[in-house]
Amino acid sequence: MAKVTLVFAVLLCALGLAGYLGTGSLHPTALIPTWFGLALGISGLLAISPNEGRRKLFMHINVTIGLLGFLGAAIEAVRGSMTATSAGVPPDQIALASKLAMAALTLIYVILCVRSFIAARRSGKV
Repeated sequence: MAKVTLVFAVLLCALGLAGYLGTGSLHPTALIPTWFGLALGISGLLAISPNEGRRKLFMHINVTIGLLGFLGAAIEAVRGSMTATSAGVPPDQIALASKLAMAALTLIYVILCVRSFIAARRSGKV
């Protein structure tokens, strides 16, 4: 699962960079997915370990990062959309798409982690 974490870290970094460059490098908050990707990447690299205790620790840290990323992105997508709609303007499509993509990526990651944890528990590895 640590290698899957690295894949999602790269995807989040790419999403953040694409959002930042897609806005003409005007909005540094578009890099937020990149910071989550870096956190996942660093912790994912630390999870690649023959030591089972260390691997479990860092994978639990990773799933927590993923869950926080999902909650933050989903809440911000809804909040931003509602704020723009109540002001009578359409929401920024690039920002909304980036938030929804981050929410989707991190939700998929959390689901994969939970399934992996359940499978490990059932197989008796824990």
